[in-house]
Amino acid sequence: MIKQEDREKRHGLLINITGPGKGKTTSALGTCLRALGWNWKVAVIQFIKNDSETGERHFGDVSGMPFEICSLGAGFTWRKGGSSNEDTQCAENAWQKAGEYLAEGRVDLLVLDEFNIALDKKYLPLDKVIATLRDRPSWMHVIITGRNAPAALIEACDLVSEIREIKHPFNAGIPAQKGIEF
Repeated sequence: MIKQEDREKRHGLLINITGPGKGKTTSALGTCLRALGWNWKVAVIQFIKNDSETGERHFGDVSGMPFEICSLGAGFTWRKGGSSNEDTQCAENAWQKAGEYLAEGRVDLLVLDEFNIALDKKYLPLDKVIATLRDRPSWMHVIITGRNAPAALIEACDLVSEIREIKHPFNAGIPAQKGIEF
């Protein structure tokens, strides 16, 4: 169990992993693994991804570690031919859940997966999102992933990394695989 005095020594970072390449969620999950190694409480809220079967969901179900994952999206909009009211409602529901974690301070690390996409599509008001992120507990780390991070959010972050594609197996006809893409 993390002691509150240990938390108070931390400088919580707002981290953004963006760009058109594969590996943004994978990078965030790697940080989750590192945090779990220090017995931190970790939560992941997936904004676009739905409750499809993934390795991270299985890990959350079977690990017994303080790792929660909530997939609250409607699925990738480009697979459905564009965004809809359903996408907006899902983003609002996911943001409400994120707001609870941010306000209550029940986790040490919160990942907002594919959140940049929800913001880029204007499913949520960016200025209010940034204000809420700034008001989180000073010791809480937040990682945001997804393509097309808005400039104002990039400015608000402490650390921003961009992942770009150099080569991807999908372009060679190799489909997504368990353990690598999901």
